[in-house]
Amino acid sequence: MNLRLRRKIESAGVLVLSITAGIGILITIAVTVSILFEAMRFFDLVNPLDFLFGTSWNPQMAMTAEQEVGSSSFGSVPVFLGTLLITLVAMTVAVPLGIMGAINLSFYSKAKTRDYLKPILEVLAGVPTVVYGYFAVIFVAPFFKYFFASFGIEVASESALAAGFVMGIMIIPFVLSLTDDALNSVPQVLKDGALALGSTKSEMIKKVVLPAATPSIVGALILAISRAVGETMIVVMAAGLIAKLTFNPLDSVTTATAQIVTLLVGDQEFNSPKTLAAFALALTLFVVTFIFNIVALAVIKNYKKKYG
Repeated sequence: MNLRLRRKIESAGVLVLSITAGIGILITIAVTVSILFEAMRFFDLVNPLDFLFGTSWNPQMAMTAEQEVGSSSFGSVPVFLGTLLITLVAMTVAVPLGIMGAINLSFYSKAKTRDYLKPILEVLAGVPTVVYGYFAVIFVAPFFKYFFASFGIEVASESALAAGFVMGIMIIPFVLSLTDDALNSVPQVLKDGALALGSTKSEMIKKVVLPAATPSIVGALILAISRAVGETMIVVMAAGLIAKLTFNPLDSVTTATAQIVTLLVGDQEFNSPKTLAAFALALTLFVVTFIFNIVALAVIKNYKKKYG
């Protein structure tokens, strides 16, 4: 009787889990289809090649279907170039500091220090991004402006460097926490074996722990990059909204997410190319992120084969 009851409870649990997983999949499909539908409406009005390869982004005029589309420009290259630039600055700050901080916590810090620091860092990861945006506008951007001015270099008041730097600070706890978990998941027998063969602690970390933890660390970096690409508030407040065809981090730039917010703010007509451009940006960003994740997962799979 107890065995039959346990089987029924287990079957009910499997059913609930299947339903919840199905709901998640259905929501993902619904979001994708809705974005795709609106993006197709945009591409009916604007040539997809002009959107993907155009170098001028100026959707300032809220046009209706009867108005001429050619009076505005919808080239997305400057928008995605700005997204790439800020993401690179952020990851340049977050990756080395996050990984080195994780190594220090895992192998060099005392147990009490680690027990105090890690929860504090995880709390920092939950700070609202608007707070980081204020920090970038009030402190970081003016600091960079005056610092580079002392060397005769002009920096925009709203720059990719300021936004990317603060975004990197925001991502550091995220990278550090996940990397720390990855390092601690490496079997202790591998660490002890390396030390027993005469390796120093640093050699053990470089030649045994880091290679074995690489798949998990790469997974953490994928999530961190996705976090940087999807960030909005810091970019809107600290980087500006002007789409420029530049790879200079000292210039003002914009990102895809910032433009999506700008295009959808206020009362909008959904037969306007200006409004529908937000869905085209979202679809392109989705596809690019999807391809990036596939490539990254292939890298992870390769490392698992090598060190598994």
